[in-house]
Amino acid sequence: MDPLLPKKLKNLFIMGGNTESRGNIKVCGEFNFATDPEAAYIVLNEYTCPMYIAAWEFTCACSLPWEFYHEWVNQNTEKARFMKKIFAHSLKMAKPDLGFVSCDSYAMAAAIDENFVTEVTIIGVSVELSGSLTRGMMVMDWSDHLKKEHKAFVMKNCDLGKFQALMMDALK
Repeated sequence: MDPLLPKKLKNLFIMGGNTESRGNIKVCGEFNFATDPEAAYIVLNEYTCPMYIAAWEFTCACSLPWEFYHEWVNQNTEKARFMKKIFAHSLKMAKPDLGFVSCDSYAMAAAIDENFVTEVTIIGVSVELSGSLTRGMMVMDWSDHLKKEHKAFVMKNCDLGKFQALMMDALK
């Protein structure tokens, strides 16, 4: 709605997309990008501020132990009780062997603490809009065919200790 918005932002932290073509709702599409690929395309291609992306595979690779989840939601606070209710449905769908993954929290942690992210890939990214199997997939431009001036910082690794501390503090 505001064409000047992209120029007003200092940084952008995104949870979405995928780096290895692993979809979570489509063959190659992660939920956030696959649900509205045109919006993701606009953000990745028209916003010029530094962009930090916590993709689906990153969040899965940096999952937390289920013991942490139980400690986190069983804090004796209103926020913890509320979070436990919110996650009740997700727990039914969760894969126990994957560990606890609070996807959006990774992007928020990166926004709060610049030292949370310990490794990134700096790369041009876009979103596929037309493929019957790939619509909504984040494209990693490994060969620089897109010649993008503004590259994204795609998160590869993080400090899980900091992440756990931020998560615990959020529910106090």
